[in-house]
Amino acid sequence: SPSEQTQLAIVVRQLDMLDRMAAHGANLPRDDESRFHFDYAGLQGDIARIRAGINEYLSPQRAQPRDLVPLKGDYSQEPK
Repeated sequence: SPSEQTQLAIVVRQLDMLDRMAAHGANLPRDDESRFHFDYAGLQGDIARIRAGINEYLSPQRAQPRDLVPLKGDYSQEPK
């Protein structure tokens, strides 16, 4: 429906903004003394998968089932 498409388009724009914020966060200096770091790359990967899923729903290209890739969901990282 048009209202659902509008809402999902808003969600995609918000995901785009979140992705830009995550990219900015990834460029911030890290505290090397910290035991864990936030995994911005993992978050950006999950955002990309969510965005792709919404876009595929809005503009389906095929009727065949697709392979589902689970979200990472855990963004804690130990320093290397």
